[in-house]
Amino acid sequence: MNYAEFSKKLETITAINITPFDEVTREIDWEGLEQNIEYLVANGAEVIVPCGNTSEFYALTLDEAKAETKRVVEIVNKRAIVMAGVGYSADTAIELGRHAQEVGADCVMIHQPIHPYITTPGAISYYRKVIEALDIPSILYLKDPQVSDDILMTLGALEKCVGVKYAINDLPRFSTTIGNVPKEYNIAWICGTAEKWAPYFYNAGARGFTSGLMNVYPEKSKQMLSALQAGDWDKVWNVWAEVLPFENLRARYNAGNNVVIVKEAMEQLGLRAGVPREPVDPLNQAEKQEVSAMLQKWGKLAVLQ
Repeated sequence: MNYAEFSKKLETITAINITPFDEVTREIDWEGLEQNIEYLVANGAEVIVPCGNTSEFYALTLDEAKAETKRVVEIVNKRAIVMAGVGYSADTAIELGRHAQEVGADCVMIHQPIHPYITTPGAISYYRKVIEALDIPSILYLKDPQVSDDILMTLGALEKCVGVKYAINDLPRFSTTIGNVPKEYNIAWICGTAEKWAPYFYNAGARGFTSGLMNVYPEKSKQMLSALQAGDWDKVWNVWAEVLPFENLRARYNAGNNVVIVKEAMEQLGLRAGVPREPVDPLNQAEKQEVSAMLQKWGKLAVLQ
């Protein structure tokens, strides 16, 4: 594989699919998952991530995570890049990663360790162990600001490390990191905090961004990317203002609403999403009405008289 060429393909929207759960049993609705993936592909998603945080990765059993990755690979059928989320302990991440490559995923996204005790040298050891155990490329997910970006000076040199999903909203830190990491490392820099932060990160050097909005309003996500690529900043900020209420709702309760807002919006639009799993509950009635008002303002939901 030409890893440099592959990393360039990640300079786009990284769409995180949802995992639809049945309202009564909380089991995965596999038909609903297929509908979600087909919707993303039909609306131009070039990279799809099963087992991301918006997929409720940490609410899935390992068997469910493997089954979701396998099913998404089958449904996508080479029409987009499948970036499978892996995580937990290093050995578990390797188990999930090897399964992902066996079923045909194109690459993995390594979730940052959720261990309560983590050091920068330990993070290097964790990521390196996973990267080196797999044949397919890896994307690092950085979310914990306590872990130094210095890890990228070591890990970025690994041939199979092709991208970084950067989800720490510290622009001076990010700009410094991009400046320090040698360009010959061929890292695809991906804004990991969606459309709200995409313009700022793009200006600092991130040429792609993650999106949950793609599940709800893919036209706006794509307008954002096109405007950024064209340098049309008036358009960028117009789109940004339109999607900001959605992202602010998702950010509520220290991002506790991240998934449930996406699912509620999808359900109101007639797109199968189901309910979230514990430790997230469905929205209360007041917040459901906020979602309705937002969708009505977008012109995607009729205003009831």
